[in-house]
Amino acid sequence: MPKMKSNRASAKRFRTTGSGKIRRNKAYASHILTKKSQKRKRNLRKSGLVSAADEKRVRQLITR
Repeated sequence: MPKMKSNRASAKRFRTTGSGKIRRNKAYASHILTKKSQKRKRNLRKSGLVSAADEKRVRQLITR
């Protein structure tokens, strides 16, 4: 049986940290930025972590 392929779209969006957690970028930062405050836009630039509920699914997608 051939190797399983990882989901390339997910592999580009998520990456694992050294401790094994999965890092992600925040949404809502690409357009309609005029009505968002500077503080909100600045915080959207920071990355976040995938929630515990979704971590198993994301890990399957990026490491098949």
